[in-house]
Amino acid sequence: MTSIIAFDSTVRQNMLPFAHTRPVADIRCGILTMRERWALYMGHVSGTLTESYLSILFPHSATGNTIYVNGAVFADAAMANAIKLLPMGAALRAGSTVLAVRVPAWTGSLVEFNDYIETLPVSEYTGSVMALSQIWDIFSLNDTAIRADYAAITAGRTSAPVPDGVIVTGKEQLFIEPGANIYAGCIINAATGPVYIGKDAEVLEGTMMRGPIAIGDHAAVKMGAKLYGATTIGPGCKVGGEINNVVFFSNSNKGHDGYLGNAVIGEWCNLGADTNCSNLKNNYDTVKIRHEASGKDVSTGLTFCGLLMGDHSKCGINTMFNTGTVVGVFCNIYGGGFPDKYIPSFSWGGSDGFTTYQFSKAMETAERVFARRNKVLVPAEIAMLQHIYGQYAR
Repeated sequence: MTSIIAFDSTVRQNMLPFAHTRPVADIRCGILTMRERWALYMGHVSGTLTESYLSILFPHSATGNTIYVNGAVFADAAMANAIKLLPMGAALRAGSTVLAVRVPAWTGSLVEFNDYIETLPVSEYTGSVMALSQIWDIFSLNDTAIRADYAAITAGRTSAPVPDGVIVTGKEQLFIEPGANIYAGCIINAATGPVYIGKDAEVLEGTMMRGPIAIGDHAAVKMGAKLYGATTIGPGCKVGGEINNVVFFSNSNKGHDGYLGNAVIGEWCNLGADTNCSNLKNNYDTVKIRHEASGKDVSTGLTFCGLLMGDHSKCGINTMFNTGTVVGVFCNIYGGGFPDKYIPSFSWGGSDGFTTYQFSKAMETAERVFARRNKVLVPAEIAMLQHIYGQYAR
């Protein structure tokens, strides 16, 4: 039996802070994560080849004949068919991007694996390929990803009926999963792009949505919210206010008024009431952000780029974020004025300066947050976070 394993390519270094706490395959873009999309087209993805400190949470359990798929690549049916035909000891490439390799189970490190696959005989893939290359791709590619995921997920299926009192334009591009509740007074424009409402999601009264939009399972959109495409509200998230081209991974909250645009919010984050984020410079120049791995500021080439916030970070009420702000994991941000445009992981403070968010206090907060969702912080997660803390504690 062939094992399917997702691997982290060298692109991982461009995906920090989100890749601090997950393989690239577990980044969400579109309706699905990259791993979920591979599973949709290739079958069960049984493990991950990633950095050693992540391996306890994301193990690599391949045996024998193994197909390794690139976690940064957006899978599709044509690509999956080509991969299944790969002979042993060969790589499928699209230009410089390795899509997949079929080799015996790998027992070495991730770095050694990425060096090894460069030596393999190549089959060139001639179909179209979309892949994450830079961190801002997560929101920049979200429009295309939502549309493709929507087509794949809803093919041959029938949507739940639209409730009374909900105004819909482009009804043929609205799909409502069983158990979802959309309340009277909502306005949904699916003519501009598909709108997907996941299982047991709630869209409260007065919400306005303009597709493409994805609302994940058990997510909630608060009353009067304004959602512009291309936006993904991941499973378990709660959002309100004005949101434009934002990807929420899962279990994060922006429950109140305030603007957020061209942004990515990780898992277990909370944005206080009236948090606002600039996504456009006053001089309309292209936006630069901090590239964590190199420690240098890099140009995104984008006119619009907002907040990029890693897992477990939180901000107080009335927080203002500047254009192209990067926030690491487990940051606690509060106070007036604009905080720094780059806030390293485990930082505590605001525009008046930062100190270290002590590890024990951070874990206490995480345990309280998890308890609200009937989840327990396990030793493997604590060990992973301790590793990150060791890199960033001041």
